[in-house]
Amino acid sequence: MSDRMRSWSRAAVTLLLAAVVYEALARSGWFAPALMPTLPKVANALVNALADGTMIGHAASTLYRVMFGLSLAIVAGIPLGILMGRFRAVENFILPLASALMPIPSLAWVPVFILWFGLGNTVSILIVFYAALFPMLLNAWTGVRAVNPLWLRAAGAMGANENALFWKVIIPGASPFIITGLRQAFLRAWIAVVGAEMLAASDWGLGWVIFDAKEFLNTDLMLASLAVIGAIGFFFERLVFGSLERATVTRWGMVRDTKA
Repeated sequence: MSDRMRSWSRAAVTLLLAAVVYEALARSGWFAPALMPTLPKVANALVNALADGTMIGHAASTLYRVMFGLSLAIVAGIPLGILMGRFRAVENFILPLASALMPIPSLAWVPVFILWFGLGNTVSILIVFYAALFPMLLNAWTGVRAVNPLWLRAAGAMGANENALFWKVIIPGASPFIITGLRQAFLRAWIAVVGAEMLAASDWGLGWVIFDAKEFLNTDLMLASLAVIGAIGFFFERLVFGSLERATVTRWGMVRDTKA
């Protein structure tokens, strides 16, 4: 069996055990059936929502907001973080601002953004951008600062110019931190977008589905929506971030291959 197959097998076993534990709790009688439906009921709600297309539309709307806001955070956060790591003046200007804004929860801005921009995609995208920006910014900054000075001196001694130092030494050296920041930003983006969709009363999105289902005690639909969020996150972690890591930092020898 290949390493990839073993990794997927381990993941399947873990998820199966979690499902067994949940099903045992649902059937134990400790919770009312309306509050903790069994997995067949959740699966039935998910299949029905997928069959009529509503779940796909809600998931697409949420994913659009996540990817739009996350892309803005990447475009802004990585260059700023690199500049902070390379130039002390930029660090002295940006770091106090980041230190003051980062502790403010992204959802605390939702009422303010609603007043400024009204309801709709703009608020959710800006909330995602705000939530995802700081992990990208600070991890890129930390990664550049963590590059071994011996590598820079050795490359300079071999005649590397600033452009070569940047692309051949600094970026590969900072890449483990940048990819970690990307993972953290993606997770924070999902937390932010679901909360924003609940508070901003959007008509589409998984957060809106969860909030609306709560009003009618449709716990099976709530859990089905959570399952979709988890499935999307699992897909990105395994197929997107994992592939990106193997294609860059693992191949460059910057991190140990865990066969994940």
